[in-house]
Amino acid sequence: MADASNRLSAVPPEEVPLAEAFHEELAPTEDLLPEGVESSREELWARAEALAYRLSSELRIPVRLAVTDNRSTMVSFRRSSSVLQLRLHHMFLDAPEPVVRAVADYAGRGNRVAGGVLDDYIRGQQPRIRQERHSAEADLNPQGRYFNLQSLFDEINRTYFQGGIQARIGWGRMPPRRRRKSIRLGVYDHQTREIRIHPALDRPEVPTYFVEFIVFHEMLHQLFPSSNGNGRRVHHPRAFRDREKAFPLYGAALRWERENLNLLLRG
Repeated sequence: MADASNRLSAVPPEEVPLAEAFHEELAPTEDLLPEGVESSREELWARAEALAYRLSSELRIPVRLAVTDNRSTMVSFRRSSSVLQLRLHHMFLDAPEPVVRAVADYAGRGNRVAGGVLDDYIRGQQPRIRQERHSAEADLNPQGRYFNLQSLFDEINRTYFQGGIQARIGWGRMPPRRRRKSIRLGVYDHQTREIRIHPALDRPEVPTYFVEFIVFHEMLHQLFPSSNGNGRRVHHPRAFRDREKAFPLYGAALRWERENLNLLLRG
């Protein structure tokens, strides 16, 4: 699935004023003020700005950084030759220098060994990872304007999983309207066994088989969890990819996504 990438920027000052880029791309305040974090909005902005600048200086490329209060994924990134788009849990705002260098090595340079340093740091920061859902997250409505996700889930579960997938499913919240270059169409939460589908798919232009494919993909995550291999987090192991190809309209779904990505990005 096309992955999400966001939203707090810092670049070397000779390219764009650092504070301006940072403020324009800052993640929503509620994402930066998790329960139990005793910092003001301004303090968190300053710490996130400093971390983004440190990473940008280390890697010598612009770094677009989003700070999250996620419960599952602590580090995610998308790297190109010109920019690093990075999402980090707020625990990394206080990370010591060796861990910051490991973030740069892992996300910016593709150094798999650095992933072990990050895993060790995350294990030591477990008390800072939110266990409860935000009140807005607790709402999980499968009925959309055009698709009922529960009906699709039940049929897919019977047809392809012999009823073995135990999960709740519903539509995610519509994010703020902004220009995007990528979109995450679904997510599976292993802790709560919940699937959330992006509401951009709840529209008449989207074929039913494509929504089914996204639901099928997220259901597979319960069977094939992410794994660590050679110091790298693998979100879609080989067994996952092989099973995914069993979806009857696998090729058609990938083709439709490729041809209609701009439609989905517009929300």
